[in-house]
Amino acid sequence: MSKVALITGASSGIGKETAKLLVKQGYTVYGAARRLDKMQELKQAGVKLIAMDVTDDESMVDGIKEIIANEHTIDVLVNNAGYGSYGALEDVPLSEARYQFEVNIFGMARLTQLVLPYMRAQHSGRIINISSIGGEIGEPHGAWYHATKYAVEGLSDSLRMELKEFGIDVVVIRPGAIVTEWAGIARESMLKMSGDTAYKELAHKHYKMFEQADKRGSLPIVVAKTIVKAITVARPKTRYATGGGAKLILFARKILSDRMFDRVMLSMMR
Repeated sequence: MSKVALITGASSGIGKETAKLLVKQGYTVYGAARRLDKMQELKQAGVKLIAMDVTDDESMVDGIKEIIANEHTIDVLVNNAGYGSYGALEDVPLSEARYQFEVNIFGMARLTQLVLPYMRAQHSGRIINISSIGGEIGEPHGAWYHATKYAVEGLSDSLRMELKEFGIDVVVIRPGAIVTEWAGIARESMLKMSGDTAYKELAHKHYKMFEQADKRGSLPIVVAKTIVKAITVARPKTRYATGGGAKLILFARKILSDRMFDRVMLSMMR
């Protein structure tokens, strides 16, 4: 029997490419997103579609029930759903900050809770949490986004130790600059929040940096291949940095002091 995988945020970008690759590897793949109409290409590729909103508990419960009813097991969970909402901390309403945590961390945690009883029962499973190099570094206007990704890192480290005795692996994927809808959403929200406030000068410079990063970014398939590797190898690493200068940036963060790294980041926003 083929192994069963659930991928959230499968309607575009990294999630979409991962779903297509996993089907080719012989997995039974469920692609989850809020809108099924955006996933017809995946359906044609052999991916099974589930309407799921990671901020809606009933939606997640129903999705897992459907998979278990059809497959009687779940072997892999790829927590890919997430977004970046930018703006200076002073400018961003707490309602938006809370929603970003709902999508990027609480939805991921709740879905993990729902699959764990089945993985524990079979004494195997793999949970892939999509973090970011932003889980190791900060940048202006990204306080809430980076806070969610730091949370993903801490949650994953703790969960990995909790699940070791049950034979369940927890892996963190740390993409760098990737050409997806993410960057467009992040930079547009940044101008909406801070493009005409006390922080406008740096916000506009940051916007231009995001545009340049788009030109140098890697395609989603690069990250998808890393995710599939983390799923299929016998003994995965606990973390994978991939695409868009990820390894270089994380190395710089490791060797530079906080203030030196701050200067490097700000010097890129000119």
